[in-house]
Amino acid sequence: QVQLVESGGGLVQAGDSLRLSCAASGRSISLYTMAWFRQAPGKEREFVAAINWLNTGNTYYVDSVKGRFIISRDNAKNTVYLQMNSLKPEDTAVYYCAASYGSRAQCLRGGPNCYDYWGQGTQVTVSS
Repeated sequence: QVQLVESGGGLVQAGDSLRLSCAASGRSISLYTMAWFRQAPGKEREFVAAINWLNTGNTYYVDSVKGRFIISRDNAKNTVYLQMNSLKPEDTAVYYCAASYGSRAQCLRGGPNCYDYWGQGTQVTVSS
């Protein structure tokens, strides 16, 4: 059981950067694969990025954010980050942090049905 709280969202202009944080409590995230998802109005939840458990360094991204977003983790701080650079209006969404116990190949790529714990989300709005 782990509780996740996102922060760092806001209103920015196209081309700007934001850094989202996901603070975990209840259990250490060391043994969890961690991920970010997003959901825009009228659209399905979309996988954005994932980072493997422990400190393996394995990361995965949806094609639309490759080269712009970076997911990282600090197990000592029990926190996961999403650095978002060169933001575009199409990045506008509520961003959710999620945790999946262990490490499975399908989960590192966004699912399906892999993530057991979710935060409440943080709004990111990118104006043109």
